[in-house]
Amino acid sequence: MTKQLDFTRDSFIKFVKNLDEKTVDIQPEGFNNTIRWHVGHVLVVAEKFLFGYPEQSTKIPANYHDLFQPGTKPADWTAKGPELSEITHYLEDQINRINALTEDDYATKLPFTLPFGNFETYGDLYGLSIHHEAEHLGQIKAMKRIIEASK
Repeated sequence: MTKQLDFTRDSFIKFVKNLDEKTVDIQPEGFNNTIRWHVGHVLVVAEKFLFGYPEQSTKIPANYHDLFQPGTKPADWTAKGPELSEITHYLEDQINRINALTEDDYATKLPFTLPFGNFETYGDLYGLSIHHEAEHLGQIKAMKRIIEASK
């Protein structure tokens, strides 16, 4: 079951590792966030979906929740965000933990409902995570092109 997310996460990490720290904090006109925020957001949402972050998972820093959860933005941060290499490290660790999940884990019924879609199991959230990550990779690629074109 993990091949789709492996491919998506590998593509995501390879792209992110080729970004420079200056580019990731520029917020192009028309965008609510920065590339750094998108990278951290992908990490936080996958951790929330599959591991119950922040209540049930301590594998990523607790302050990431306040920085990268849906509805947050760097304009509201009171300190500099974490280094891109740090976030990438957690993304690499996370994919290993996701790959360790079993078919029984994926078949487990969700103890909650989402305000959208018809998601019933952790396997459904796994699929949603793939979609979510690919959507944000597209945003990051678009932002990078806009940033580079404006230099």
